[in-house]
Amino acid sequence: MDVLQRIVVSSITIVKDSILSGAWIYPVHGIFYFISHPSLYHSIQPILIKCLFISGGITAGMFVFTYLPQVAFCAIFSGPFAFAAAAVMVLGESYALVMMATKMFILEDAQDKLFDAVLLQQGHKALVSSDRPVKNSRSGIKTIGKSVTKPLNRFSKDGLIRYIISLPLNSLPVVGTIVFLFYNGLKAGPRYHERYFKLKGLNVQERQTSVERMRGAYTAFGAIALALDLVPIGGLVFTFTSTIGAALWASNLEKKNRGAPGSRDADFGRPEGSSEVPVEIEMSE
Repeated sequence: MDVLQRIVVSSITIVKDSILSGAWIYPVHGIFYFISHPSLYHSIQPILIKCLFISGGITAGMFVFTYLPQVAFCAIFSGPFAFAAAAVMVLGESYALVMMATKMFILEDAQDKLFDAVLLQQGHKALVSSDRPVKNSRSGIKTIGKSVTKPLNRFSKDGLIRYIISLPLNSLPVVGTIVFLFYNGLKAGPRYHERYFKLKGLNVQERQTSVERMRGAYTAFGAIALALDLVPIGGLVFTFTSTIGAALWASNLEKKNRGAPGSRDADFGRPEGSSEVPVEIEMSE
């Protein structure tokens, strides 16, 4: 009974911190930033088109072959809402398959480049230059070169297992989906700042300490980012925009924090007004 009580209290605390942190707005902020900066879109256009085709094919196939059986399963728990619950489950399963098909082979390097490009646009050249050459052309356009180290592997077997095990929660209308998003957001959120931690030179222990201190904020970010990822076909676009949102969040942390990310005086509030360096970004292959 004491264990259950601690779990409930801990869960309520995380949800409360998530809402109050303001970090949930960054994935949305990333969408608007992406729309207003065509140079970012043009830099990842070939990869984006390839990913959209893969996502569309997998999602369509999943609905054709698995939707109706899952409607029958969800009817046991959801009654008249079974059609909607089954749709969420199929989208969740499709997302897992799409990530397995694209994450390790297509997305990793592109996400790192996009993250660095946004940091560069926000004036953090020194931070980006710690792992990637930044060149200035005569026209004033900054070009980011190939990373000195290997692209980050954000693919987590533990995260995938956690995700798959929790998928049946979506058979419970609304409440089950919310629990699913927060449960997986707890692990998904910090992965969006792996590149930031790497640029800052944090070791494993320092990263874990930072994540623990920001647990509510990262859960909020991860939950909203995951909800956007589940959008049919276009979810991969939101994977990129959430990466942009994570970079904007990191930029604000750099501007506000006096110490390492995760320090106790960190401000995880809403995005500041733009102080963007007026340059375009070209990403080298």
